[in-house]
Amino acid sequence: MSQRKAITEKAVLKVLRSSKRGPMRPKYIARELGVREGSKRLKTLLTDMERKGTVYRVKGGRFAAPDRISLVTGRVATIRSGDAFLRPDEADHQDVFIPGSDLDTAMDGDKAVVRIERRPKGRNPVGRVIKVLERAHPTVVGTLHRSRKIGYVVPLDPKMGPDIMIPWGDEGEAEEGDVVVVRIVAYGARRHGPTGEVERVLGPMSDPGVDVLSVLFGHGLALEFSPEVERAALASAQQSVDVGADREDLRDQLVFTIDPIDAKDHDDALSIRPLEGGRYEVGIHIADVSHYVPKGGVVDLEALDRGTSVYLVDRVIPMLPHALSSGACSLRPDEDRYAVSVFATLDTNGQVFEHRFARTVIRSRHKLDYQTAGRILGGDASLDAETDAAVRDLDRVARGLRTRRDERGSIDFDMPEARVVLDDEGMPIDIQRVERLDSHRLVEDFMLLANEIVARVGSGKNLPVLYRVHEPPSVEKTENLREFLATLGQSLPRRSLRPRDLKAVLEAAAGRPEANLVSTVVLRSMQRARYSSANLGHFGLALEHYAHFTSPIRRYPDLVTHRALVRVLLDKGTAPSEWADELDDVADRSSWREQAATQAERDSVELKKIEFMERHLGDEFEGSVAGVTSFGFFVLLDRFFVEGLVHVNALEDDYYEFREAEYSLVGSRRGRRFRLGDRVRVQVARVDKEERHVDFLLLEALPRGERVWAPEDRR
Repeated sequence: MSQRKAITEKAVLKVLRSSKRGPMRPKYIARELGVREGSKRLKTLLTDMERKGTVYRVKGGRFAAPDRISLVTGRVATIRSGDAFLRPDEADHQDVFIPGSDLDTAMDGDKAVVRIERRPKGRNPVGRVIKVLERAHPTVVGTLHRSRKIGYVVPLDPKMGPDIMIPWGDEGEAEEGDVVVVRIVAYGARRHGPTGEVERVLGPMSDPGVDVLSVLFGHGLALEFSPEVERAALASAQQSVDVGADREDLRDQLVFTIDPIDAKDHDDALSIRPLEGGRYEVGIHIADVSHYVPKGGVVDLEALDRGTSVYLVDRVIPMLPHALSSGACSLRPDEDRYAVSVFATLDTNGQVFEHRFARTVIRSRHKLDYQTAGRILGGDASLDAETDAAVRDLDRVARGLRTRRDERGSIDFDMPEARVVLDDEGMPIDIQRVERLDSHRLVEDFMLLANEIVARVGSGKNLPVLYRVHEPPSVEKTENLREFLATLGQSLPRRSLRPRDLKAVLEAAAGRPEANLVSTVVLRSMQRARYSSANLGHFGLALEHYAHFTSPIRRYPDLVTHRALVRVLLDKGTAPSEWADELDDVADRSSWREQAATQAERDSVELKKIEFMERHLGDEFEGSVAGVTSFGFFVLLDRFFVEGLVHVNALEDDYYEFREAEYSLVGSRRGRRFRLGDRVRVQVARVDKEERHVDFLLLEALPRGERVWAPEDRR
């Protein structure tokens, strides 16, 4: 084996984990790898692995695999109490509980090394932060206050930890009560909090637009691109679209997009062609972003840093500059565009007989929105005979795919979402339920198909792609779910859990009073989907192979997968070894940025909901219990999809005990119970935009009924 092939992260970790002498000096690692002592490549690799936390240096310059010395590396997630959990990088590690007193200077989102201090029976390991590897938040957003001796900023997000001290003179033009962006100068120590300086003044929270800006900067989202990145993107976008020998010309075929009515970045388009024997060839055409964004260029590095586009309530923060995201890469109608196409031959039973990939040039004929496509399917609208027939044929084939997915046990909660309607000044004027149409399902079915095909091929040919993985519920969560279901007369098998087991639970509860409660508890037992270099399957979709491929304009992992597919399968080349070496880092960063984007999107919507509720103080609404804690229960309103807290102190008829296993609050004297899914009538008692919450006063309990809730399930 050549020296270059021998010195990899996996090889080093294998040596360290199999060592019987404990932590090893570099020269002994070199010997085990069969390379010369003092190897520059090994030294560089060890330095990089130490920086990332995949190895740990102990006394005497010796290295160890963290798990061999009771260390775990991952990202910190703080909770309301001030304590935290470490989400380990290694998928087979349990989350580690970190008491607030043992966080050292770590903040929410930081990448850190934690030492396991003890392992309580039946509970998460307990640890202490010993080193912060990467700071997630060089800046924090909060409200400036002044005291006699010093200023301080209270973070708007309570998870961001203690107040930040601002020395006199470092507050800039900020005034008392302004929302500001603070750059942290020093993170402090165990007994001393962080200090910082005001970098940007956003203004009072009551000013228009400040609320969303606070979310944007609070999650570290870049509002603008640098001039260098903009210039590079514009230069790339100005290329002419030519049909070369390496591309199929599909411009004469009927191809169209189906997207939200206000979409500007069109990643995907569809086509369908009837074949003999009741079969169809479906074309799934995805924007060829890799053609415009060379790996390692300034646009690529910026896209990697952002990880994803972010869809806030009043704006989109794109992953790529507009010259590409809504320009050259977007599959706009009546314009020639480069695409990477997946062609699948299948029938209306969802049986896929063959598939192929091609680099193509397409010319979208229509920009359909979901509502128009839905009306075509319902016979209430028409574009032209050819397009109408194509939409209906796609729907017939999609229904077959959906049936097969359902038969294999794919779990689909299919819950509605809320949309905040803003006026021209950004003020919320309504909160509406977004109905999921057959046209939404149609597009989703074919995107899932393309993603599965690409993942299956990527795994079979060992391509350096990122998989979208969703692991089964943990043993602990499975047992908790089993105990909960037993109280309702349901059971789970004692073997390893399968998707169809949970699907059967949901189906058994359907139409019964506890249906929404069961759905919520099952959802909360699930793991979070993430990106990985290893193909671990997707539990929720009941798939052995799944990757993200269909949205390269707005998701970096899709771009990674496009590059590998094009380089190896279509260009018949070889992927550089570095592509595989860096996958773990890209997966970790992409998962983290996706979580930040998801939270930012939720926060921006919640802020507008809270602002909307200010005009409903004193009004009464019906809703359902959406969460239960020791300090009260959260109620989700039916009318406006707004969530608020009924604090336990406002329940004056009894003393209430929180029963976590039952997801309920129970009165100690009268036995009155408030449980997930319970129906209630409440009054809006208090709205606090700065603290980001709404307080309700309980008026009465109602008979159980259908609960409306919109959890986020990013497949």
